[in-house]
Amino acid sequence: MPIYNILGLVGVGSWGPINSAVLANSDTFGVVTVRKYDLASAIAMSAQIGANNIRAVRVTDGTDTAATALLKDTAGTPVTGATLTAFYTGIVGNGLSAAITAGTAASTYKLTISRPSYASEVFDNIAGTGATFWANLVSAVNNGQSGIRGPSQLAVATIGTSTAAPNVSTVYAFSGGTDGATTITDSVLVSTDGLTPSLRKGMYALRSSGAQVLNLIDLTDPTQWANIDTFANSEGMYAPVQGAVGASYATVATSLGTAGVDDPGIKVMVGDWVYWNDTVNGVTRLVSPATWVAAEIASTAPHLSSLNQAMTGITGTQRTSQQQPYSLAEIGAIATSRLDVITNPCPGGNYYGCRTGRNASSDPTRNGDNYTRMMNYLALTLAASYGWVVGKPQTIDLRKEAYGSMYAFLLNLQTQGMIGDVNGGPAFSIVLDASNNPDSRVALGYMQANVQVKFLSIVWFFLVNLEGGQTVSVQLVGTQAS
Repeated sequence: MPIYNILGLVGVGSWGPINSAVLANSDTFGVVTVRKYDLASAIAMSAQIGANNIRAVRVTDGTDTAATALLKDTAGTPVTGATLTAFYTGIVGNGLSAAITAGTAASTYKLTISRPSYASEVFDNIAGTGATFWANLVSAVNNGQSGIRGPSQLAVATIGTSTAAPNVSTVYAFSGGTDGATTITDSVLVSTDGLTPSLRKGMYALRSSGAQVLNLIDLTDPTQWANIDTFANSEGMYAPVQGAVGASYATVATSLGTAGVDDPGIKVMVGDWVYWNDTVNGVTRLVSPATWVAAEIASTAPHLSSLNQAMTGITGTQRTSQQQPYSLAEIGAIATSRLDVITNPCPGGNYYGCRTGRNASSDPTRNGDNYTRMMNYLALTLAASYGWVVGKPQTIDLRKEAYGSMYAFLLNLQTQGMIGDVNGGPAFSIVLDASNNPDSRVALGYMQANVQVKFLSIVWFFLVNLEGGQTVSVQLVGTQAS
């Protein structure tokens, strides 16, 4: 069954594979860096919200390089016996070091490759003299040592020209690594699609990753919104985006209209960016609202809305820092414009949160966060859970088994309060019988289930009719909700 809390991120980093969706943690891509598109920053912010199940894609501008270290011999004019190249490009590689020392066994050597704050990789008892030793060292790094340890995950080794003994007194520092993040643009984050994984770059590397929420970090180019929406729909994702720093809701609304996107697949945030206390660098930074919204959505169940949910870690927004709260008329205009905004206060109190809970659709029956998330969750779950049916003979028992499994799944959602009819109607229905599987369709190899599910409605407005005064005649017509 698909997991609904996987957050997909695309941005730049100082370590890690390029154009590959990887399970990411706090330092997969290096340390938090004050720059646009930074993956480590987005991961740190997401963790504050509670989004920790992340698949992330690192992109570069093509100028990234891997750090290297030259291991030398003891000749009068030292010759390189082997070159160690950092496993990934990026400046994290510049922090690596390597040393050759005496091995544990007699007449052998030990190679230690170190990364700060990580356990060192040790290749012990490397035997041989002259060129043979260097060839054995390269093999140990690249292929591992059978039964002892696997290949290095920090460096790749290439043979040099030395035929002399290694230097055992020098610690070699890696150098020359660069991130390739200087000329990144929004289009690099989106990049290009392909039929095979090797051809998919940027956003498209998240195909089949399981992510159900997508964040292209700091992207503001509205000409990319249609591409993002199309991709999100094809993968069952929900993609928050935003206007440029400081862009008003009127400006962003115009951009949304020009982009021609009227669909539940994306959520467009006003360009009122938020302030975050970056404790790693000791600064308060202005960061994109979509990063917070994507993390909030990914960390909550699919039937819920971002509306009025408290977001931790935000210290202010561009508007609140200027003591300019949004009026009710402005919030109404933002909602009507198919946008959302993070601000403080919220209807529930003095905290930061989203104020409309809308996606970019103009359809009032499909324009809530919960519609996109719940529809994607149900579709992906049903698609992933019934592959076992394919290849089996279509029998009454097979139909009953599939029906019973679907019924149990949907009943469980109803029991958990994730679907239902508040006024007492049925929460779901399933038809899987002769009525929708006639002989003509069965003969062609089709088995069809028609499923209807009633989503819970999100309360956007709570109206209280108040009548008061000394002449009011109070009549008790009910004491509790029903």
